[in-house]
Amino acid sequence: MKSILIRDTTKRKMILYHTSDREIVYPDIHHGRKNADFGWGFYLTPDKEFTYRWARDNAVVNEYELDEQGLDMHIFHRNEEWFEYIFNNRRLKDALNSDVVIGPIANDTIFDTLGIITSGFLKPEEAMRLLLIGPEYKQVAIKTEKGVKQLRFIRSEKIERMNGKALKAEQDAFQKAFAEELQRITE
Repeated sequence: MKSILIRDTTKRKMILYHTSDREIVYPDIHHGRKNADFGWGFYLTPDKEFTYRWARDNAVVNEYELDEQGLDMHIFHRNEEWFEYIFNNRRLKDALNSDVVIGPIANDTIFDTLGIITSGFLKPEEAMRLLLIGPEYKQVAIKTEKGVKQLRFIRSEKIERMNGKALKAEQDAFQKAFAEELQRITE
C-alpha cells in the first residue's frame, strides 16, 4: 500500500496525545531530535492506551484536538516508502513539505536498526524485516507552524505511578522476536 498525501477542505478533527514531563499548552515543533522518525516536529499519537502505557512515573499526558482542514497531510503505511522516509530522516534528509506526517513508529528502540545499515552489517531489506517486528503504533508529527496553529490544547493529566507490567511484557517479547530475527538474518 502506497503512502498518500491529503489536500482537501473536508472538516475533520483528530484527538491526539503527547506524553511529557510537563503540561504543554503551546507545542514547539523545533524542540526535540532533528533525526526522529519523521524529522523535526511535535510528536503525538491518536492511541490513548499507547500513551498511558508508555508514560513513566510523574509524567503528564497532554490531550489535543487537531483541525485537519486545509492541512497537507502525508500518511505512511508500514512499507518500503515509510522505511526509506525514516531512514532519510535519521540521516537528517527530510524530503517532505507536509504540515502533518502520520504513520507507524519504527520499532527499533532496542537497537538503532537503521544505523546498522550504514555500518554494512545489514542490508536495507534485512533492516526492514526487523522494523516490522512487534505491534504497530501510530505517530503523528506536526511539522509546520500552520499545523501547530490548528492544534488546540484540551487538557493535561499528571500520572504519578504507572504499572509497567504490560509494557515490560511487550518489550520483552519484542526483544526476543528481534533477537531471533536478527539471528536468522545473520546465519
